[in-house]
Amino acid sequence: MIIIYLYKVSQMPDYFVLLVEPKTEGNVGAVARSMMNFGLNELGLVNPCEIGDVAQKRAMKAIGILEGARTFDSLEEALADMDFVVGTSGVNTLGERRFIRIALTPEEASEKLSEMDGKIALLFGREDFGLLNEELKRCDMLLRIPSSEEYPILNISHAANILFYELFKHQSEKEKPREASGFEKEKLYEHFERLLDAISYPEHKKGRTKMMFRRLMGRATPSKWEFHAMMGVISSAADRLNRNKSKMKD
Repeated sequence: MIIIYLYKVSQMPDYFVLLVEPKTEGNVGAVARSMMNFGLNELGLVNPCEIGDVAQKRAMKAIGILEGARTFDSLEEALADMDFVVGTSGVNTLGERRFIRIALTPEEASEKLSEMDGKIALLFGREDFGLLNEELKRCDMLLRIPSSEEYPILNISHAANILFYELFKHQSEKEKPREASGFEKEKLYEHFERLLDAISYPEHKKGRTKMMFRRLMGRATPSKWEFHAMMGVISSAADRLNRNKSKMKD
């Protein structure tokens, strides 16, 4: 016998579930059903397969989510108004130098995400190839579901079930600090790039270092006040270094 406990929780953060080039309509329907199970209602599809009767049957009572899904021609278009981007991957690495695929577990990620405000995109990749490296680079956080090494890749709808459950479980009633918006975060990353330029950081290391800084901020989930304080320090340091360079040239 399976006993289902129903919990009353505070409103979930503003999650946007995004399936990148799904190839099987049944999986799309199953993800929609899982979304309804755990209080999520915004679904996006990037270059999806044809969505028909099979998807509708798998969606069951979540047909409204399926019919209301937004379709996009590109990932960039889909992420245009997102404040935070979470990617999923079946591949992980423990090497710090290969940081692009260093991932949190769904439980670790959900604890951090439950403290956020703003629009949060949850990216699920293709059934065969997952998310490509260029798509992973756009993510502020990466998560992976621990599984057997013999067959570590989960079906997309099964992975979605696990993640949505963890997000639902960690939603709490506590008052949340205001989070920096996507625009503010991008400004911080711009100031960090200015600082790298000001200290003449090696050009061939800049890309990796900027990505590392973005992921660090994603894991830390600083508040709006902390973001602005850090932005002020980094911006002031870059300005002072640039002024000193100008004086030396004069």
